[in-house]
Amino acid sequence: MKCDPTSSGRTLFHAGADLRGERAGSPFSLRLTSVRAHKGRLLIRADGIDDADAAQALTGSVLYALRERLDVGAGEFLDVDLVGCYVAGIDGTDYGVVEAVEHFPSSDMLVVNGTLVPMVAAIVREIDAGARRIVIDPPAGLFET
Repeated sequence: MKCDPTSSGRTLFHAGADLRGERAGSPFSLRLTSVRAHKGRLLIRADGIDDADAAQALTGSVLYALRERLDVGAGEFLDVDLVGCYVAGIDGTDYGVVEAVEHFPSSDMLVVNGTLVPMVAAIVREIDAGARRIVIDPPAGLFET
């Protein structure tokens, strides 16, 4: 099967790795039996996925590793840490909550009330994932419709 892991998740894909997955709201587990790089993607094999029909049934799935297997450093956050966080301006303005995190080559973006907020130090001033709060200093016009 072809797989496009995030850059931080790529190291978690190796023979013997246990991953969790979700396809159309249905959870499943996979144990990888082999992994190799090919044209920027990973080609993976898993226990019980022995033919093209079984592999096709997993098309569009999202795979997850257990959080304790992830090496998250100080000042680094997983998407799940940020989604649902309250977003306030440095002046106290209420911008809403983070709906999603989008990943682009230039920077990651917080999606707040449909607005893309670049995750750069000039704009995102503080992230307190424990308190579920993010403080931003948005440029003029960012939240204007």
